[in-house]
Amino acid sequence: MKSLDHSDRKILHLLQENSREKLESIASETGLSVATVQRRIKHFRSTGIIERETALISQAAAGYSMTFLIFVEMEQEKSYQLDSFRNKVMTEPQVQQCYYITGEADFAMVVLGKDVEDFERLTHRLFFEDNNVKRFRTSVVMSRTKTGISVPLGGEIKEKTH
Repeated sequence: MKSLDHSDRKILHLLQENSREKLESIASETGLSVATVQRRIKHFRSTGIIERETALISQAAAGYSMTFLIFVEMEQEKSYQLDSFRNKVMTEPQVQQCYYITGEADFAMVVLGKDVEDFERLTHRLFFEDNNVKRFRTSVVMSRTKTGISVPLGGEIKEKTH
């Protein structure tokens, strides 16, 4: 485990806000040289601290006006059945997030839909056609209060081992 210093946390914070932030701007914000910032970012990528960089697309621009929270309860939790469901979810582009959870449900999902009919087609693909899905409960998101995937940065961070 490696401790992040203040400059590391600042670099990662700036990149979480905008992954295309210019090296010169990051260097100015941190008081480091451009070469040092570049070297640290390369290290963050190579050790898995930065997993990937991606563009955030507007749901509305892509025609997805609805967001759903879905809680799925499985009939059985054998590993091959869970893997089968996970694989199906992984290939479904409308599923933004899926978590295997404890509690009353087995999975919690965040799903996009263009409209109710689009969502109904998705439920048939994911749930009604799967004999191992016992039941699912859906909530419609009325408005977004906060969304994001930024990670709070503390002092310790684990580098991935390859």
